[in-house]
Amino acid sequence: MPFEALNSCNHSRDNPPRVGGVCYLNAAPLLRCLTDYIPAENIVYDVPRRLAERMARGELDVAIVPSFHAFRDPTSLVLSDACIAAQDVARSVILFSRVPPQQISTLALDAGSRSSAALVRILLAELYQVHPRTRDLPLNEDLAQTPDDAVLLIGDRAMVSRPAGFSHVWDVGAMWHEWTGLPFVFALWIARPSVDRAYWGPRFAAARDRGVAQLRQIALEGAKNLGLSFPTCYDYLSRNLHFRLGEAEKAALDRFGRLLVKHGLVSSGVQLAYDFADSR
Repeated sequence: MPFEALNSCNHSRDNPPRVGGVCYLNAAPLLRCLTDYIPAENIVYDVPRRLAERMARGELDVAIVPSFHAFRDPTSLVLSDACIAAQDVARSVILFSRVPPQQISTLALDAGSRSSAALVRILLAELYQVHPRTRDLPLNEDLAQTPDDAVLLIGDRAMVSRPAGFSHVWDVGAMWHEWTGLPFVFALWIARPSVDRAYWGPRFAAARDRGVAQLRQIALEGAKNLGLSFPTCYDYLSRNLHFRLGEAEKAALDRFGRLLVKHGLVSSGVQLAYDFADSR
């Protein structure tokens, strides 16, 4: 079905939604089998931040977006209990610094996501009482030439980059867990009100379940594409990350939302609407 022919309302069985998927290894378990339910031509792939922007412009009906963006939109509806989360070490959200954290005055933030950028700013403020000047780090910038005290990298880029000159390295998911005792939800499926959530929500959860059942194959392909070892990719997908939004993840999102308001990163509190039943 061509993009122009998609109706903007009543995305039911015969009118599949326009879907945005993340082009990182960490999203592969959610997306690998999604074409069992959504036509491939209805799915576009991009970095999380741009998917959220396309969602806001009405170009997409469902997208896996950074949790930060869900708190910026009062109409946000969480479609499914499929998500991208880390209980502790995230492995793909890394802060590299030339100086100790309490001395960071300038920070370059990976332009791909806003959840991780907001999270690292919150952690630096809460744990070290520092509020560095920030800028976007372009996806093609040479890290060796970056003048900032620290850089935040996410996704596949964080897994494969080992920039010289940055003597301090922190896993941001681990920092959050050590401080709060909670997991962190980096991204989740958000739907526009026009989407038939009772019909499509379980299908996005089922696609997740089928994808998780293929983690070994996903890890093999990821290792080849990224130039990493199979054990690294498999451990990342099977141990570092998990893909189900449960009560602990909801508590983490609630904590994150309140901190976003406290630090002025969103204008007001938004209560996320979980319009789904646990798929287990």
